[in-house]
Amino acid sequence: MKKSEYQHTLKEHFLELRQRTIFCVIFFFITAIICYFFSQEIYQFLLQPFLEVSGNHQNRKLIYTSPAEAFMTYLKLSIHSALFFSLPIFLAEIYLFLSPALYKNEKKNVLLIFFFAPFLFLCGATFAYFFILPLALQFFASFEITDSIAYQNFSILFETKISEYFSFVKNMLFGFGIAFQLPILLLFLIKVDCLSVNDLRQKRRYCIVAIFIAAAILTPPDVVSQMSLAVLLILLFEIVILIGKNFNNKKGKQHGY
Repeated sequence: MKKSEYQHTLKEHFLELRQRTIFCVIFFFITAIICYFFSQEIYQFLLQPFLEVSGNHQNRKLIYTSPAEAFMTYLKLSIHSALFFSLPIFLAEIYLFLSPALYKNEKKNVLLIFFFAPFLFLCGATFAYFFILPLALQFFASFEITDSIAYQNFSILFETKISEYFSFVKNMLFGFGIAFQLPILLLFLIKVDCLSVNDLRQKRRYCIVAIFIAAAILTPPDVVSQMSLAVLLILLFEIVILIGKNFNNKKGKQHGY
């Protein structure tokens, strides 16, 4: 290829990248604006585990202690919601940009990753929302003291700020969603021969320690969510070993050993 042709092709790639990036940014901002108009409904959805834990406490409420706190919370909520809803579009644009340079088997692998990554993220967030979040909130609510007669007019009420509750739920959902990417990462490394099943087996103890550290980083600072995520990641780790063994068997048949 001549230098002029190479420069022309490179320019076309940059123009295409620019167009796709602009489209993604515009789509994200439009989605964020739409999400802001529905921010109260989205927040009420996130609030359901809190309301279920409240049970008979009909007077339980969330508060905000600064004038702009509610507005900023809804703004952050709309941005994070827009990021969540825009992710499939981002991945589609990335794939359309990369696909002309990929071989057929590479396209298949990229499509699998781009499909299972959001799917596993959604599975992790859903698991956290329906199982881990109510469990964690129930644990924290157990420290409440409402029987003022038994405790000599002393009470401890569970009344969290709306910004703190959103941060707690956000960290929980995103933490579990990101953690569920572990199988994709490990299987990809096994697929490209950067890692083997034997390596995972031999270094299982170190991996478990790393999992507990990752669980402490990805989740809110409480024992319930950290232990739940760690146990779940260990199960996913063992599943990866089983699936990776199947990869090795297929490679062995292809190479005749």
